Amino acid sequence: MITIGEAIPSHACMYANAHALARYAALCQEAGIVPIVEPEVLMDGDHTIERCAEVTDAVLEAVFAQLFAHRVYLEGMVLKPNMVIAGKKAANRAGPQQVADATLRCLRRHVPSAVPGIAFLSGGQSEAEATAHLSLMNQAPDLPWALTFSYGRALQESALKAWAGKAESLGAGQKAFLHRARLNGLAQRGKYTASLEAA
Repeated sequence: MITIGEAIPSHACMYANAHALARYAALCQEAGIVPIVEPEVLMDGDHTIERCAEVTDAVLEAVFAQLFAHRVYLEGMVLKPNMVIAGKKAANRAGPQQVADATLRCLRRHVPSAVPGIAFLSGGQSEAEATAHLSLMNQAPDLPWALTFSYGRALQESALKAWAGKAESLGAGQKAFLHRARLNGLAQRGKYTASLEAA
C-alpha cells in the first residue's frame, strides 16, 4: 500500500513495493497460480485527484517495469489497483466522470493490453461512489481489458449494517448484499444508474 503525503511516496518506496509484487507474481506463476497484483495507492489524506494521478502513474510504471524484469506472463495475471481519486479529506472532491476519466487515462498509459483483467479496489469509497465510477469506466469505448470489481467495504457495508450480527436480521443482510452485488454486476457492464440504488 502506498500513502500520499507531502514528501511521500519516495522512489525507493515505490521500487521496493514494485519489486515485491513482481517477485510474488513470478513465484505464483512458477507454482501454477494466477497472481493478483495489487499496487494500491491509498485515498487517505487531503491530496487532489491530480496528485493521486501523478503517484498512481509512477507506481504503475514501476510495477510493470518490475513485472517485465521478472518475466511475469502478463496474460496470466490480474491487476488489482486503486481508482484515481482525491483524498478523503480533500477540500474539492472530484466528480464521478472526472474519476473515471483520470483512472482510464492512467491505465491506458501504463497497463499493457496483454493484461486480461483489472479488478478495482474500492479503497474507502462509498458503495455508490465505487459502483458509479466502475460503470462510467465500462461505458468507455475500446477498452483493452475487462474491468471489474474486487470490493470489500463497497460490497459489504450495507449488508453488514442490515445484518448487525443478529440472527433475526440475517435475511435483511443477505438481501442488502444481493442488491449491492447486482448493482456492481450492472456497473461491470456499464449499465448502472444512481436511480437503481433505491430499487
